[in-house]
Amino acid sequence: MIFRRKIYQNLRDWKDSTSGEKALLIEGARRIGKSTIVEEFGKNEYRSYLMIDFNDASDMVFSAFDQYLNDLDTFFMILQTEYNVVLYPGESLVIFDEVQKFPKARQSIKKLVKDGRYHYIETGSLISIRDNVKNITLPSEERSLKMYPMDFEEFCEALGETMTFEYIRKCFTEKRPLEQGLHHKAMMLFKQYMLVGGMPKSVDAYLKNNRSFILVDSEKRDILQLYANDISKIDGKYKSRVLSIFKQIPSFLSLHEKRVRLSNIEEKSTFPMYQDTFFWLGDSMIVNECFNCNDPNVGLSINEDRTYIKCYMGDTGLLVSQAFQEKELADGELYREILRDNLGINEGMLFENAIAQCLVANGYELYFYTHYSQEKHRNDMEIDFIISNGSALKPKIYPIEVKSSKRYTTTSLSNFCEKYKKRIGQAYIIHTKNLCEKDGILCIPSYMTPLL
Repeated sequence: MIFRRKIYQNLRDWKDSTSGEKALLIEGARRIGKSTIVEEFGKNEYRSYLMIDFNDASDMVFSAFDQYLNDLDTFFMILQTEYNVVLYPGESLVIFDEVQKFPKARQSIKKLVKDGRYHYIETGSLISIRDNVKNITLPSEERSLKMYPMDFEEFCEALGETMTFEYIRKCFTEKRPLEQGLHHKAMMLFKQYMLVGGMPKSVDAYLKNNRSFILVDSEKRDILQLYANDISKIDGKYKSRVLSIFKQIPSFLSLHEKRVRLSNIEEKSTFPMYQDTFFWLGDSMIVNECFNCNDPNVGLSINEDRTYIKCYMGDTGLLVSQAFQEKELADGELYREILRDNLGINEGMLFENAIAQCLVANGYELYFYTHYSQEKHRNDMEIDFIISNGSALKPKIYPIEVKSSKRYTTTSLSNFCEKYKKRIGQAYIIHTKNLCEKDGILCIPSYMTPLL
């Protein structure tokens, strides 16, 4: 099943704005639907398209890149013959799928774009890893676009709940709560999103199997195994460290502070030792990294402290399958407990991961804040996420606290707002209850997070 993805409009905008003068590079984790949406775009928006999947391209194709880039007439003749596709100048799209598998193709973009006959889109993961850019000149004729798993709005549309999301949007804009019955329905949709996730294969399995979480789990475990296989192919001494952190993400997120503790991995570890490890995880987009910001301002990255890091899974549905053994999910009881809010700390982990996923899908980099009190000998202020409006003229930050339980306190957030009141645009609590406002803090239900 092909789902509507919002990135499709970005592809149209690229086509209209560049007229082929720049190639488009779409980056994203494996299995998020990059190839599917790009091929659909080629079918709908061009007279013809040619798609080269470098996972299984023929020797003839690789030979064309090696021997005929200085003779583009012969180069294109070979491609058209190999794929049995007629290319039309100005009306055809050439797709380089999984381009990281053949870096020379990426380097060729400069020459191909300058030639001007066709439009080009590249898709890939691990685009910046050293082995994938070694010995090539990266083309400046390339525009980059990040793609993520399906967001909550896309998930609602796939489930036939477009009008429900539009009602959520209207209530958020007007800062008013949903009618209580529809609030419960929207919360149930968000919980389904947490459990299924946004990987298109998982959503497809959910819809085709009478919304069975158990059958979806098999699809998710296949994807997790694929990620583990990718890690096993790392050609570097940090391979074991990447695999260790990847496997321990659920245990890190189950801690109160949720940050990565290197001492849990190996004794006397330091963050410089893990520099390549976190670079690989971030570049793979398997995880969403969240860094500590010790002086929160509009330029959050300027004050980031990379020795304090949280690693959220890029897809919360995958986190569910990673956190629990297959036999724990086999009878569906655990899924029912999550839907009933009966999992305690484990549900809080999933809830916060889903909020991180929503923020990243909205284009935000993730930062958190902690303040250590020398007097109390503990952290006395912890803010889960801080986002910025990025404005140079009217810079503002927006602290966010995530509360998965119905009873909670707002002490940290209130103290933070008092300390940085001149910098704050709006403080948010994201919770399971309906929209309300308390002491200047806007409390929104989790399903409104995509609208921040």
